[in-house]
Amino acid sequence: MFHIVFYEPRIPGNTGAAIRLSACTGAALHLIEPLGFDLSDAHLKRAGLDYHDLANVRLHPSFDSFVDSLPGARIFAFTGHTSDSFADVSYRPGDALLFGPEPTGLPAAIVSHRSVTSALRIPMMPARRSLNLANAASIAVYEAWRQHGYAESSDFS
Repeated sequence: MFHIVFYEPRIPGNTGAAIRLSACTGAALHLIEPLGFDLSDAHLKRAGLDYHDLANVRLHPSFDSFVDSLPGARIFAFTGHTSDSFADVSYRPGDALLFGPEPTGLPAAIVSHRSVTSALRIPMMPARRSLNLANAASIAVYEAWRQHGYAESSDFS
């Protein structure tokens, strides 16, 4: 299926919502350390409800270790610093959708990393700083999944 990737997330509620998103879409959720919270945080658990056991969540000590865990995967970095639209991509199973921490977004060094396929933008009204992290991840993963007819994970061999 697809991979949702949070680079150094800081807000437990957003990560909890992403755990629920992972469970509901079949996408794997990758969390790249350091995290801005403890995984036992009550806000994380409350936002994820009872979906923690249904989600595929993986921790990585660094961006490079994440990259090494998905050899050959296309990695799309979501940022406000590009004009390339996320809607113009033909997503493939195994693609990784990479999002930066709240409130700063992805560092330039990650966006330009040799393993990043391209930087993408989710459109929004001018003079707005950013979407909520979990909402942005939802928009992206549902577009990728929509392109494949909302196939179940087992349909991607």
